[in-house]
Order: sequence, then C-alpha cells, then structure tokens
Amino acid sequence: MSVRNVAADTNNATDPFELERLAEELAAREVLDNARELQDEGAYDLPIYVPLSHDNPYLAVETFDVEEFLLSRSYTALPDLRSELREYLATLKESLVKLINDDYEAFISLSTDLRREGARLERLKRPLGDVKTHIIESRDELRAIQDNIQVKLQNRAAFLHLLLKISESVTRLESLLLITLPESESSSSERRLHGLSPHLNNQDEGSRDDKIRGSRAKHLSRVASEYTQLVYHISKAEEQNAAFVDEIRWRVDRIRSTLSSDLDHLFGSTLTALTDGKEESKVNKGTETESAKWMSDLVECLRSYDMLGLWRDAEDVLRREVIRGFVKNTIFPGSLTAPHSPLLPHTPFPPPRSPAPPTTASYFPPRTPYTPFTAFASKENPLQLLQTGITRSSVPLLDETDNTLAVLYNRILRFVDRDLSKIMEAAERVSVKSSSRAKMSNTAASLASKQMKQTSDARRDEQAFDIMANVIWAEISRAIIDELGSVVFAVGRPDEFRKNYDTSQAFIRSLEFLAPSIASVESMRHHPLFTSFERRWQLPVYFQLRWKEIITHLEDALSITRIEPSPNRSKYPLWCLCKTLMLHVTAEVHPFVTVQAKAILVSIETCWSAQVYIPELGHRFWRFTLQLLSRYKTWLDSSLPAFEPLPKANLDVNVDASTLGTPRTATPVSQGADTVSPEANANDEVLLRQLGAAITDIKAMQQQISKLWREEISAMLPDMIETEGQEVIDAEDVINHALDALVSMILPISNQIIAILTRRACEAVQAVRSIPASLRAMSLKRAPSEPSYFVPTILQPVKSFFGIGTGAGPGSDLETEYLGPYSAEVFENAVQRYIFWITSLKRTEESLRKLQKAKKPLFGRAPTGRDEKGKDEERIRSQMILDVEAFGKDAASLGVSVEDVPAFQSLRHMVHASLSEG
Repeated sequence: MSVRNVAADTNNATDPFELERLAEELAAREVLDNARELQDEGAYDLPIYVPLSHDNPYLAVETFDVEEFLLSRSYTALPDLRSELREYLATLKESLVKLINDDYEAFISLSTDLRREGARLERLKRPLGDVKTHIIESRDELRAIQDNIQVKLQNRAAFLHLLLKISESVTRLESLLLITLPESESSSSERRLHGLSPHLNNQDEGSRDDKIRGSRAKHLSRVASEYTQLVYHISKAEEQNAAFVDEIRWRVDRIRSTLSSDLDHLFGSTLTALTDGKEESKVNKGTETESAKWMSDLVECLRSYDMLGLWRDAEDVLRREVIRGFVKNTIFPGSLTAPHSPLLPHTPFPPPRSPAPPTTASYFPPRTPYTPFTAFASKENPLQLLQTGITRSSVPLLDETDNTLAVLYNRILRFVDRDLSKIMEAAERVSVKSSSRAKMSNTAASLASKQMKQTSDARRDEQAFDIMANVIWAEISRAIIDELGSVVFAVGRPDEFRKNYDTSQAFIRSLEFLAPSIASVESMRHHPLFTSFERRWQLPVYFQLRWKEIITHLEDALSITRIEPSPNRSKYPLWCLCKTLMLHVTAEVHPFVTVQAKAILVSIETCWSAQVYIPELGHRFWRFTLQLLSRYKTWLDSSLPAFEPLPKANLDVNVDASTLGTPRTATPVSQGADTVSPEANANDEVLLRQLGAAITDIKAMQQQISKLWREEISAMLPDMIETEGQEVIDAEDVINHALDALVSMILPISNQIIAILTRRACEAVQAVRSIPASLRAMSLKRAPSEPSYFVPTILQPVKSFFGIGTGAGPGSDLETEYLGPYSAEVFENAVQRYIFWITSLKRTEESLRKLQKAKKPLFGRAPTGRDEKGKDEERIRSQMILDVEAFGKDAASLGVSVEDVPAFQSLRHMVHASLSEG
C-alpha cells in the first residue's frame, strides 16, 4: 500500500463524509460560474479620456449639434468640459496665428493680385450664359431628333415585322389550301373542281372515310383561324397605307374564295350525310357512332363559320341543302288535299266517341273556359329542359282531327325535330361559346365578315347564327304565304279562318318549343317575314264578319219592342234568334224571363267563346261587349210602358237600387175610393208581368255578366296599354259601371210595382166601411170571433205578385230579395188607408150619435136603445181589433216587422178605443 492511499484512508477515517472535498468542489464551481457570467455578459469598457482635437467628429461637421457633443462627453463634468473647451480654443488661436505667420506673404499678395479682377470676371461671365443656353437647346433638339428617329425605327421595325407576318401568313394559307402559284395555275386549273382546293379535291378522290372527313374539318378550322389573323394583320397594315397589301390583295381574295368554297362544300356534304343518312348519296345510313362523327364535323364547320363571321353563308348552305327541297315537296298549292305519310310513326289523338258537331258559327258546345293553343302533345318547358340538360321526350304535335292544315304542320314539326333541332342546338352552343351573340368583341371575326361578304341585307349585322329565324321560319312562312295563302288566310269563311288561325298559332308555339334558346324565339318574332305572316291574317275583317253575324241575329230578337215573358223557362235549348245562330246550351239553365235578355247574354258569351274569340282582337270584343250591354239598356227603355203619375205618397219611395233598403214612413193616402174596372185590373196584371220580368232579367244579367267576367273575360282580356298623359282605367270598373247603369233602372220599376200593389191593397181596405152596417144588421147578436173576409185580401196582391201559395207569379224570382221591402211599403201604405177609413167611421158614428141625442125618446124606451147601441159599438170594436191583428199577422208572415211601423201602432190604438172616442 502506498503512502497516498494510506493518507486517503487516514482522511476517510477522520472525515467519513468527505466534507472538505465537497467544499473545494463547490468553491471551484462558483468560480467557474462567475467566469462564465462575465464571459456571457461581456466586459464593460471603462471611459477613456480623449482630448479635444480637429479630428473630433462632433466638431468637424458643418452643423454643430450641442446635444450630441454633450452626450459624447457625458463622463466629463461641466467645469472640466469648460476647461477643455477653453484649452481647445487657445489651441485653435495658436494654430491660426501660426498659419498666418507661415503664409503671410501669400496672404498679402492675394489682395493685390485680385484687384480689378471682378469687372473682368463679369465681362467673361456675360457671354458664357448665352453659350450655355445655346448648348442646352442644341442638346435638347438633338435628343428629340434622336428619340424620334428611334421611335420611327421601332415603328418601322414593327411594321416590317407585320408585313413579314402577312407574307408568311399568306404563304402558309396558300400551302394549307394547296393554292398553286400564278405560273402553274394553268396546269392545275383542271384539278380544281368548282372552286375546290386541290387539298380537298385529292382527298375526295382518295379515301372517303370518316377519319378523312374529320381531318378535313379540323384542317379547315385551322385555316379559318389563320385567315382570321391574316385579316386582322391586313387591317392594321391598311391603317398605314401599305402598298404591299394592295399588291397581295388578289392573293388574299383567292384565299378567301377558296376557303369559302371548301367550307361550303364540306358543310354541305356533312349536312347531306347527317340528314339523309348518306355521304355523297352513295353510302347507306350509318350507325349512331357515324352520326356522332358527322355531328362533330358539323360542329367544326360551324366554328369555322363563326370565326370567319360567315353566319349567313352557313345558313344559305343549310337552306340550299336541307330546307328548300323539303319545303318544295311539302308545301305546294295542293298540299292540303294531297294524302300525307308521316315522317315518323306517332300515336294519333283518340277519336271522339260520338260524331263531332259541325264547327260553324251557328253551333257551339257547352260553355267551357277559353284556353288558347292547347293542342300540344307535351307541356314541358323546352328552355328549362335545355338549361337542365334533359332531352326532349317528344315533338309538340298538333291535333290532326279533321284538320288537314294540322297534318301539314305536324309533318313540318317532325322534320324540324328530326333533321334540324340538333343543328340548331350545335349552332347555338357555338355562338354562346364564342360570345358573339352577347357582345361584338370579336374584332377579327367582324373584319373577316366584312372581307368575306360583298352584299348586305336587313339582318347581316347580327353577329351569330340564327337558323330558326333566317332559315326555318323564313322558308316555311314564305312557302305558306306564296303557295297556300289563298286557302289558309281566307277570311271570307270565318269558321275555317278561325280554325286555320288557331292551328297556325299553335304551330308557331310548337316551332318555338323546338327553338334552342329564348334569343332564337325573339329573333324569329322580330323577323320581317314573321311580321308579314301575322299581317296576312286580316283580323279586323274577321271581327267585322263576326260582329255582323252576331248583331244581325240579335237585332232580329230585339226587333220586338215589348217585354213578353217566355212561357218555357225551365229548359233552354235556345233555338231562337235566327235559323243559323242556334246556341245549343241545354246543359245550363239561364234565369232569364225574356228571349231578348237571353239573346244579349248569348251574344256576349259568343264573343268570348273558344270558337270565336281571338286574343289579338280582345279589345275589340271588349268594346263590343260594352256596346251590347248598352244596347240592352236602350231596348229596356224603349220596351217598358210609360209609368203612370203616382200620388205624392208613392212618389218618394226610398228604395235602394239593388236591395230596396228600409222603406220610409208612408204619408197618408188622399181621401176617396178608387174604383177600378176589370179592364184596368187586366192591364195592371200585364204591366206587373212586364215589370217583374224586367227586374228579373236585369238582376240575372248582372249575375251572369259578373260570373262571366270572373271566370273568363278577366283572364282573356289583354292588359290595358298605358299611354303617356292618360290614366289607365280598370276594366272591372268599366264593366261594373255598365252593369250599374242597368241596375239603376230597378228603382223606377220598383216604384211602379209598389204603386200598383198599393192601389190594389187600398181597394181591399175600402171594405172597412161596411163593418158597422153588417154587424148592426145581424139578426143574431153575438160577439165576433173571426176577422173580416176582406183582411186576407189586403196583401193578396203582394202574394200573387211573388207567387206565394200559387207557385208562380210575375215576381217569383224576386221573392228572396224584394218580398220584405215590397211588403213593408205596401203594408205601410195600406195602414195609412186603413187609418183613413177608421177615422172616417168614427166621424160618421159621432155624427149619428149627435143626431140621435137631438131626438126625444118615445114611450120611455131610451135606456134600452142605449144599451143595444153600446153592445153594437163593442162588437164593432172587437171586430176591428180582430181585423187589425189578423192584418198585422198577415204582414208579419211576409217578413214585415209590424212593431217597427209607427202607423200600425197608431192603428192599433185607434181600434182599441171605442167609436165614441175621438
């Protein structure tokens, strides 16, 4: 064992926890940590005293900053800093003196050498300014000339680059179209057939498969794009009057004619293959894959036409290759009588179970709401289908039942749907994709169109395909006008004319159904031939014929200027008016009493019937309807008998025109009894029947016309056109005003009816005078138990007029509305007459009583006579009470509120009092 180990063992024995070693390590660690902290934080440099000198950066600057200088000497106290500055000032003065002493001779000679040099410098300075100005101006002019030359060189370079582009583009197009050079044109002229390029001609002589057709379409599309750029570059070169463009103009024209003929030939052959199922009239109809390829080639051709702006050229090819032949074979003078075979099999409309009635103006089926143009097989919205991507399920065909024109139109619709609908949709997609319909931003296409077309027409300015208007509608409408105009537009036969018009309008709606977009429909509607087609329908002449037909038969019915109720009102097959205008409406019972009112309503219904009404003539039929209502009012004014002058009590009847309101309090009727002869009673019966029939027909006319307005006229009448400065009048207010003019006639008619009924009721009341005499003359003196015989007859005229108890009367149809007001008025007037007679009786009895008092009694029998007279008066009073109460009950049974009649209460008070009471 070594000495170290022995020492260690000795230390362990004395210090088993090794505290000394741990203390040494802790001290060493603290020293190491302090050293690291000093190293991390960095040692702080103590400020070093630097005396002021010329090299001090704070004193050598142009602008002395006091704050920065003081901050740089922040470790120096202000007294010390002042001392340093004073020392530095002394040093500066010493340096200045030394400088002057060293350069004293040069300083002295400086002032003597510069004597009178100022004037010389001024003379030298004067011309130097002018020289400087000329130099600056010359420099600016040279710089401007240099800039102009540079700009001209750049423009010239760009222009030369443009001419190079034009030259290269012309050469490239000639190579693409295989157009030979002028010296070799004679040798290749035989190879060009009908303006076709050798490229296409060689391909036509070679393989004719679909791949070649597709490559031709893509090839021409590339050529069209290149030609569009060429035209754009030429337009830019023409702005600078380039002679090079005039020199190559003939080459550009040759490219234009070649491209146009090649594109027309390819488009025509593609149309032929797509529509006829043949290519060059030699190959049989292909499969769906081939049709898809043909359609792809056709789309490429349409895109080429759209790029070149040759929309009208494409339409001309389509017209020549597809439309014109079909129209020529379909629409000719005898096409409506020639048998037609359908282009596509279709399911006809089911035949009617019963023979169809003749479609003439003299026969109309039961009333049905007018629904124009409903002969479509499908009610789908074509534009919505296009937007959602759903294909159409069927062609919107017309009803061919007994309609040869519809058969012809259906054949046209099938042809358009089969051969042209896809072409129209493809052209529309091309136009929308190129945004040529929405805006004219394609400058190159516009310039190309200007170069390619030499002529213009009314629709050349449209920047899109318009096959529906310019091709389909133009050819079809022109053929119909030229070939079938004398048959289709024959207005001399109104029934056939109306049928042809409806069929033609339905055909137009069906054709619009096949249109690819709303813009196509609008374009077709604004086409000049569409306007010409619509003008060929002589609708004013048709209206005049219908007006004459209706008014002639109506005037025959109104020629009888006397109101005569019709005996057969329960059934209404109105085989009247005339031999031809027989409106068969057995399913509906009209509440009219006279034939004339029925004729007016039937005439109005005829105007708005589906067999006569035409929407374009809506305002004329509306005016005619108002004239018919006015004519009916005029007929009533002339047909009603002259009203007899009424007593004052009956002239002021306060009855509302429609409800007759609450009657007034009647005034007393003049004294005296009117004796009426049987002839007068018969005349009154006739007059009551006429007046009742007039009111019944007026009310029925109001109800029927209002119903017709709500159900049909309001929906069919066109909207009123607002005119500047004129207020638009509501049509409903107009019809209500016309009906109010009719209803206003009810008031005087009602007054006349009430006057007649009142006179008859007052005649019955005259029997009150016989009550005292009959009771006194009775042998059997007993108290009365029943009302007098005349009481039920007082209001019997009212009951007879309304048919109460009899089932029929002049005013039976008015019972619900007019029984209460009429009864109240008649009752009140009868009560007034009743009061008059009761008052007269009391006066008579009072006179008799005074006369008897003046006589002396005979044989002492006066008391017995007075008792008998008292009993007679009591029986008379009881009889009158019974009569009045029965009279009140009879009036209450007619709906009269007797308790509310003051005159009746007065009558009750009078009869309950004795005859001796005044």
